[in-house]
Amino acid sequence: MGTVSTSAEGRNRPAIRGLDTGAAQPYAEPMEVELTPDQEAFIKQAVESGRLKRREDAIREALLLWEERERSRTELLAALDEAEADLQAGRYTDYTSEKLPALADDMKREARLQRNHERS
Repeated sequence: MGTVSTSAEGRNRPAIRGLDTGAAQPYAEPMEVELTPDQEAFIKQAVESGRLKRREDAIREALLLWEERERSRTELLAALDEAEADLQAGRYTDYTSEKLPALADDMKREARLQRNHERS
């Protein structure tokens, strides 16, 4: 297995809400990451093709994608918590089969207004 050494010294990044990345504190020493042979070959191909400049860029990009995924996950969990609180507080509309046609008409009207607004 190959390894990629990384170091975050001198880099301070804002913390992701709800995710403690420890990014505010630089690492005391570089970190080694063990890669499988397939991962090593994948990175090597990316560098050789010019997609990445250095092997470390692969780790950096992977971490950025992970952070993005975790941020989205945290936002989704917060939205679910908010929705659950709304339900418990009685802040919702119960649509019956009699009310659904009016809801559909309202949604169509809003979509048409949005489409017309985007065209102008």
